[in-house]
Amino acid sequence: MIYRGDRVQLDLPTLQEGGSTTIAPPGGEEAVLVLLAGDVAWDGVRATRTDVFDARASAVYLPAGSSVDVVAHSQTELALAATRNAGLAASASAPVFITPTDVVVHERGAPGWLRQVHDVAADNVHAEALIVGETFNEPGQWSSYPPHKHDGTDGEPALEEVYYYRFDRPGGFGFQGLYESESGEVDDRESRERAVLLRHGAIVGIPRGYHPVCAAPGYRLYYLWALVGKPRRLAMHEDPAHRWLHDAR
Repeated sequence: MIYRGDRVQLDLPTLQEGGSTTIAPPGGEEAVLVLLAGDVAWDGVRATRTDVFDARASAVYLPAGSSVDVVAHSQTELALAATRNAGLAASASAPVFITPTDVVVHERGAPGWLRQVHDVAADNVHAEALIVGETFNEPGQWSSYPPHKHDGTDGEPALEEVYYYRFDRPGGFGFQGLYESESGEVDDRESRERAVLLRHGAIVGIPRGYHPVCAAPGYRLYYLWALVGKPRRLAMHEDPAHRWLHDAR
């Protein structure tokens, strides 16, 4: 499964037990390789994760021009998030290995939109344009909420994003809203609003606009997120129509 946006791309390589491969950022870009599930040695560094809900992530940051040799000791699922059309120069830097203890965990929200946000490759990695993390929604909760965006149209850094979803049960589902208008606007609003039904394995590209998420009751929801842009800074612009929620907490 492959996603290609204007500035961000996502691949989901898999390896069978005993399999091996060399992974490099595509097209001379930079990338973050995240272990979703499995048991691997990358450049000899061992990393294990039964499932995304089981433990914090292990990952490798790959600067432009670098690569990592991966050997699977069990069936393994990986995610490779990379920049696209970033115009990066090859770097002499070596890959940076990110252990579960390097992942920074944030408890965010209030009842109704409580979630855990894990920074996998953010301030802990000196990347040029790429930020990668994971979000965990409890059943029935919302995230990316109050609705926010980071497309640069209101002075925030212009970042393009992609989400990759998983659920703790096979039948799990949720929804993602995508809209560009703020709630008070009506001109051409319908053409810029849609809702996406989320199933296990869904990928949603977010080139612009607000993008709130909700998980159905009974199902834990996970998504890997990758943002690309310069300046490499996560400064979200919330929909002004919903900022009052902070004062109501």
